[in-house]
Amino acid sequence: MEEVIAPTAAVPSSARDDRGPVVIEVRGLDKSFRVPDRRIDSLKERATHPLTRVAYREHHALRGVSFDVRRGEFFAIVGRNGSGKSSLLKVLASIYRADAGTVRTAGRMAPFIELGVGFNPEMTARENAVLNGVLMGLTLREARRGLDAVLDFAELQDFVDLKLKNYSSGMLVRFAFAVMVQADADIMLIDEVLAVGDAAFAQKCMDVFRERRLAGKTIVLVTHDMTTVQTMCDRAMLIHDGELRFIGEPEDAALHYYRVNFAGRDSGPAPADGEKVVDVNARVVHAQLRDAAGGATEALAEGQPIVLDVVLEAARALERPAFIFHVRNADGQAVFEFTRTLGERVGAGRRVRLPGTVENRLVPGSYALDLYVREDREGGGMTVQGLRLLTFSVQGPPRPYGVVSVDAAVEPELERDA
Repeated sequence: MEEVIAPTAAVPSSARDDRGPVVIEVRGLDKSFRVPDRRIDSLKERATHPLTRVAYREHHALRGVSFDVRRGEFFAIVGRNGSGKSSLLKVLASIYRADAGTVRTAGRMAPFIELGVGFNPEMTARENAVLNGVLMGLTLREARRGLDAVLDFAELQDFVDLKLKNYSSGMLVRFAFAVMVQADADIMLIDEVLAVGDAAFAQKCMDVFRERRLAGKTIVLVTHDMTTVQTMCDRAMLIHDGELRFIGEPEDAALHYYRVNFAGRDSGPAPADGEKVVDVNARVVHAQLRDAAGGATEALAEGQPIVLDVVLEAARALERPAFIFHVRNADGQAVFEFTRTLGERVGAGRRVRLPGTVENRLVPGSYALDLYVREDREGGGMTVQGLRLLTFSVQGPPRPYGVVSVDAAVEPELERDA
């Protein structure tokens, strides 16, 4: 059995203490669907078995879910596929009607849930932008006035009069997100459909999230990306088999998520809001980068070596632990990794120092350093705990392409005629 524990990000606690008024209140929410046990797909089947009754079974997508979201929060909903996350978001957006329970919201809401939902594929982007702007609460004049902003954000100025049925999935997701952003709603409901976009567009979306959060807007995000949960969210909740299993700190919700996904076991009943999970391999005592003079730094010049000063404390006894370093760029992409193994037992409470120097071929930009502490178990299986150690930047002239710089002994030569 493999157990994976999520990367732990350092989200300032002060960001969570300033609690605003409740803007989404959910109490005792139930939602079920009737699923046929046997489908009749062809006319022949219907003709030969006209009296066949189709049996149905009940699928309980949501069971007694209750939670609050406060104004200005970046709130994540996580869980395995089929756990009920998207159903919950659709109930919040009034796309589905709940079987039981109540949902109360305060403020204008903009849902971005499924690719293309709410658009008419036979209409042009211009017509759809205006129509959806009105449906999201804008006046007709405001929707028309905002058309240029929608097209600029989506980078689709040359395709404004093209019917949406001729758009690619990437063009459609950019257009749909731009329309939602233009509505400037108080609450944004975002499903993981943003994964359809390319890396540059995903970064643009993250910038919008940061701007809206600073403006006091509320964002509810359904995602499988634990890096986004840990680095951007104030709180997170885990849904499993339609039930709320955890709500609280993002790093703890991510831990439960990884446990359910990779350990193959139920995460159990939810601890109280904010209760810490202690089933970990190690804790960070301190993690810093050093400059040439030995001082702590968060900014490196391009090409300056990455000097590590990391100390961990074993939360329990570890047999021959391995330490896997990942450096990720601003898009969450792993740029490089390396692994070091300690060939001896580490007792609970003992400290492990991880000093050293790493060659720096990173292009200028923002980066994060993650560390995965792995222990291989006798008889197979392992435990892996991820830790977000620190973030840093590499400074220098901006580069248009690439994630690393390399030395290249390549020179153009004119081939001589024979």
